[in-house]
Amino acid sequence: MINLNHSGFLLSFSSAMTHRIVMPIAREHRWLYPIDWRELSNLIRFRRAKGRCEHCRRPHGRDVRHLGDGIWWDEDAAIWRDGQGRGLRRLPTPDELAWAQPGLTGIDPPASLRVTRVVLASAHLNHDPGDNRPRNLAALCQRCHMVHDAEEHRRRRWRNAFRVRAIGDLFA
Repeated sequence: MINLNHSGFLLSFSSAMTHRIVMPIAREHRWLYPIDWRELSNLIRFRRAKGRCEHCRRPHGRDVRHLGDGIWWDEDAAIWRDGQGRGLRRLPTPDELAWAQPGLTGIDPPASLRVTRVVLASAHLNHDPGDNRPRNLAALCQRCHMVHDAEEHRRRRWRNAFRVRAIGDLFA
């Protein structure tokens, strides 16, 4: 297996010439992760979660059609699912949406379908990268990971802005 560093991402090529992008860990946080983080992450994402997001059930590595608000089409079950993975019955199938005639009386224009490739990541539920207990780790897709981390990201943005202002006051 050959490892190449290309634009900040680690690409791994096997003999079958398939590749996977490994999400980089910020340089200042690398020392918080155990040396076997890659194996631990694979265990959580593919053994325990069986390659699906543990919050919304989106499948890893597949292109998923969605409406942009958390509702997505599950190809395997042929049903729309919400952001928590529950089935929705009132929505038409993607094919029916494509055939809908917009502008006719009583028929709304079809919702625009977006396509996103799902990539699972292991998330720390308590936001502490040093706490690697299995019950603190979850396999989450991009959307669920961002929703889960939203409050932490707001807190960090505020702290960084506060620090910048404080340094500005100190040297003004």
